[in-house]
Amino acid sequence: MTDDLPRPRRLGPPDVLRLGGHGIRIRPLRAVLSAVGIAIGIAAMIAVVSIPASSERALRDEIARLGPNLLSAHAGQRFDGSPAQLAEVSVAMVRRIGPVTSTSAIGAVDATVRRTDRIPEQENSGLAVYAAGADLLDVLHGSVHSGHYLDEVAENFPTVVLGSEAATRLGINAVTPGRPPQVWLGGQWFTVIGILNKIPLAPEIERSVLVGWPVAKERLNFKGNPNTIYLRSAESEVEEVRGVLGATISPERPNEVQVVKPSDALTAQRLAESSYNALFLGLGGVALLVGAIGVANTMVIAVLERRREIGLRRALGATRRQVRGQFLAESVLLSGLGGLIGLLLGVAGTAAYALIKHWPAVFPPLALLGGVGVAIVVGALAGVYPAMRAACLTPTEALS
Repeated sequence: MTDDLPRPRRLGPPDVLRLGGHGIRIRPLRAVLSAVGIAIGIAAMIAVVSIPASSERALRDEIARLGPNLLSAHAGQRFDGSPAQLAEVSVAMVRRIGPVTSTSAIGAVDATVRRTDRIPEQENSGLAVYAAGADLLDVLHGSVHSGHYLDEVAENFPTVVLGSEAATRLGINAVTPGRPPQVWLGGQWFTVIGILNKIPLAPEIERSVLVGWPVAKERLNFKGNPNTIYLRSAESEVEEVRGVLGATISPERPNEVQVVKPSDALTAQRLAESSYNALFLGLGGVALLVGAIGVANTMVIAVLERRREIGLRRALGATRRQVRGQFLAESVLLSGLGGLIGLLLGVAGTAAYALIKHWPAVFPPLALLGGVGVAIVVGALAGVYPAMRAACLTPTEALS
């Protein structure tokens, strides 16, 4: 007799998905709330992967614009701990290195700078005063925000150029032609002729007040010894130049010269700023786990609330496999909805952050596809127990 009974119709994927979407359609608010945890987790994971990728792209673009071939040599310390001093002819000696294409320097001036002569001398805003050459800005690939930089004429007169941060601390926002501001420097009035934009490869310039090399010698008792020498060389010869720079500047004491590549320091700084990525990734994983528990809880409640529906389907001939597939599909669709919302939130959040930072927005395809894939896997795992529980109900148990 059992051989004469019709076999249950096998449901295709579209039918399973349609049945799975039934529970979401009848309880849309619960479905959205259950998907929130999944969405937060996926959004956090996409942002954690995409934001560092955007930062790295911006860093590569910035270094390419500023030039990876910049080196700087600083006066270090002697063995006894006292500060070392570079010779006045150091810049000329560096220019004799074959691959070096351009060079300039700054020298520390023992003077304080204040907005007016009414401010006490000890309140100098922490700004350094440096003598600088007219070619410094070209070597650093810097730019002027307002006014103009020191030239061969201005460097001989009591004029100054302010770094971006120095201008902010002194309360000077712009240089007005005809009425330029003045600062009290070393007991004398100096006219501000320019304000620089930020120089990422030379942040010390941003906190500095620059005066011409000749006027620093004439009016500020500057001895002419450089503190930092900046140079550019052929990109293919940067490391070779770096290796001989200390001995060229100070043949007798090369260990007193510190040679750095500013682009490496900039890269290290960005890496330090990204040190919390692992923490945020962990928080995203916790949110994803909470979301999975929420989905599983929602599906268990759905099984309890829809016992009669399950019993009626079983009585009409639905197999355990079909019931199990229905609830498993509903769980996957619920998590997929959360994954889609999380994908949109992650992309929007990354794009907004990149826009604020003036970075190009970069979205690794693996992160986007992986986010959706993780949501589906989480939904499948969260729906296993509720689906098996629903499949184990007999028609009599479900309808009683």
